[in-house]
Amino acid sequence: MKIIELVFFDAGGGHRSAANALCDVVRGEQRPWDMQMMNLQELLDDLDVFRKITGIRFQDIYNLMLRRGWTLGSKQLLVPMHAIIRLFHSQQVRGLVRYWRSKTPGNRPDMIVSVVPNFNRALFQATRQALPGIPFVTILTDMADYPPHFWLERQGPHYVICGTERARDQALNMGHAADKVFLVSGMILNPRYYEVAPVQRDVERAGLGLDPNLPTAIMMFGGAGSAKMVEIVRRLNESTLNLQIIAICGKNQKLETALRSLGGRIRMHVVGFSSEVPRFMQMADFFIGKPGPGSISEAIAMGLPVIVETNAWTLPQERFNAVWVEEKGVGISLRDFSKGIVDATRKMLDPIQHARFADRVSQMKNRAVFEIPEILDGILRNTPVG
Repeated sequence: MKIIELVFFDAGGGHRSAANALCDVVRGEQRPWDMQMMNLQELLDDLDVFRKITGIRFQDIYNLMLRRGWTLGSKQLLVPMHAIIRLFHSQQVRGLVRYWRSKTPGNRPDMIVSVVPNFNRALFQATRQALPGIPFVTILTDMADYPPHFWLERQGPHYVICGTERARDQALNMGHAADKVFLVSGMILNPRYYEVAPVQRDVERAGLGLDPNLPTAIMMFGGAGSAKMVEIVRRLNESTLNLQIIAICGKNQKLETALRSLGGRIRMHVVGFSSEVPRFMQMADFFIGKPGPGSISEAIAMGLPVIVETNAWTLPQERFNAVWVEEKGVGISLRDFSKGIVDATRKMLDPIQHARFADRVSQMKNRAVFEIPEILDGILRNTPVG
C-alpha cells in the first residue's frame, strides 16, 4: 500500500478542508493508499518566531486577523513574513528531514503532497534530502499564485496542480516543465457538494420562516464571519429592494448576536456554524460574500451567481478571484460593499441579468476533487520504485 502524506496547516480553513476532501474521495474510491495528514504548524512550532514573540502561533494570529477584519496592509505584511520564513529556512529543512528520517522504512511516504503556501521551498528540499526519489506535489488551493515565494518556487523538478488557467500559466512561465504542471477544473470542494439531495425550495424556505416565493440571498464570509455582514444588511434594509437573506456567521458568535438583534423590513434567517451549507445554498438565488476561493467555488457548484468585494482589505492572494468572477461572467465584483451592494443586488434581482449570470454559472463543471487522485495515481505509476 502506497503512503501519501498531505501537508496542511490551519491558517484559514481551506488547507485542512482541501486535505480532508482529498482523503474522503480516495477512501471512497477504495484506492490502495494510506492517506496521512501532517500539520506543518505543529511540526515547526519550535521555529515559530511569532509564537516566540507573542506567545501565539502564527496561524492563530492569521485567523484572528480574519475574524477581526484586520487585513488592511496584508500585502505589505507578506514581505517581512517571507523574510522571517527565509531566515529560519535551513532550520525548517532540518526539522522536516529529521521528521521523515525518524519514520521506519515501511512507514515512510511514497509521495508528499503540499496544500500550503509559503513553505514549499523548505518542503521540497527536505523531501529530496530525506526521501530521495519520491515525488513532491504542490496543489494550489488559491485560484492564482501571488509571487514571489507564495505558492510557486524556482526549484528542482516537481509537480504542480492548478485549478485555473491563470495559475497554470504562472507555473509554466516560471519554468516548470509542462509535463509536470496539471490543470484541473477548479478548486477542491468537499465531496458533499456533489452528493446533495435536491430540496423543495419553497418548503425549506418556509421551514426557516422565510417567504417561499421571495428571491433569497445567502450571505457568508467564511468560518470567521465578518462585520461587513451587518453593514450589508443595513444597506439592503434602507433600500426598496424586495428580497430576503440567509446569513451564515460561522463561529463568530458576536456577529450572530448582532445580526439577530437587527431590526428592519427584510426577512432574515441567521445561522451560526453549520455543516449544512450546501442545503442552505440550495434555498438561495445568489451569494454575497468574500472572494475566497472556497466560498466562490462552493456557491458556483450549487448554481449561485456571486457578489464579492475586492479592495485594499482583501487578502492579496484572493484579489485575482474577483477578476476571475468578472472574466467568467459568474457574478459581480465590487470595490466597496457599503457603496455598491444595493445596485449589485438590484442586478441580481433582475430576471434577465440573473438568468445571464446563472447560465454562465451552469457552464462551470468543477470536478477537481475527483480529478486530482487520478493525477496522483499517474505520478505514482511513473515514479521508479526504489
